[in-house]
Amino acid sequence: MSEHLIDLVGVCKTFGQSTVLSNINLFVRKNEFLTLLGPSGCGKTTTLRIIGGFEYPTNGDVIFDGKSILKLPPHKRRVNTVFQKYALFPNMNAAENIAFGLRIKKVPSQEITRRVEDMLRLVNLRGYGRRAVTSLSGGQQQRVAIARALINEPDVLLLDEPLGALDLKLRKDMQIELKNMQQKLGITFIYVTHDQEEALTMSDTIAVMNAGEIQQIGKPEDIYNEPGNAFVANFIGESNIVAGVMRGDYCVEFLGRRFECVDKGFKPDEPVDVVVRPEDVRIVPQSEGALTGVVRNVIFKGVHYEMLIQGGEFLWKAHSTVMSAAGGWVGIVVAPDLIHVMRKVAT
Repeated sequence: MSEHLIDLVGVCKTFGQSTVLSNINLFVRKNEFLTLLGPSGCGKTTTLRIIGGFEYPTNGDVIFDGKSILKLPPHKRRVNTVFQKYALFPNMNAAENIAFGLRIKKVPSQEITRRVEDMLRLVNLRGYGRRAVTSLSGGQQQRVAIARALINEPDVLLLDEPLGALDLKLRKDMQIELKNMQQKLGITFIYVTHDQEEALTMSDTIAVMNAGEIQQIGKPEDIYNEPGNAFVANFIGESNIVAGVMRGDYCVEFLGRRFECVDKGFKPDEPVDVVVRPEDVRIVPQSEGALTGVVRNVIFKGVHYEMLIQGGEFLWKAHSTVMSAAGGWVGIVVAPDLIHVMRKVAT
């Protein structure tokens, strides 16, 4: 994947005195599954709506396949959108909903029938075509909405939190199905969510957004393992974040101790944020720890125990398959390559 399909260039959006998007620069490759991830109000849905043509940027441009599409209305853009509220037609059955776009285009009936059947198979609803959409479950209605968008053969499918209304198990099942559909069809998906698990499960690339700005773009494993700042570290997974000072290349000081790390290129004695993921905290006997603390709380999470460990003024969160009893003293060890040093973000 090397060819850009969509480029957002210096995109800004304001509503009155409120800035919703600030200088968004982002490209999307052909056949890529890109997720816009962030909290409510961060600008991710506005970004999606600008790509779809439902909003226009205050400044900037949207380039599609090398040409600006700012002046094109939504129905002339080579994209289709699946909304959180599926917007199905309640007076039509599943097949009629799926076929709606083709009938508007006056596609021959025989071809419509064939393509609707293909879509029903793709979204695992074979045999459901004659059913009223009001009789379908939430997950089945979502599949109909996706099929209705895909039957028009868009180059890009935009999905605005489409799994938000589903229960946990169905949401997890649909994450896998959506990724399989995208890979089978070979088209570009741009997906909006506030759910980090969805983003990590399905995406080729994640763009983490906050307050109208992109905080970090990268592969899921890079975003998780090497967060660019404290916001990303907190939003993607759980984190222990502690203030530190970079004493030199490969040497960071925090909580009164110096630690070997794998980071370099900081100024001498530069203040930094240090991130350690809970699963990277290794609990050892107190005498063997680089740091020590008292176990304050233990919660069984099924695959691991989550423990809160009070080490001086800092409360560590640790995940381990071995429980340390509440009230006991333990040691803490973190390997150098599991200490992530980040520059502080100006506020």
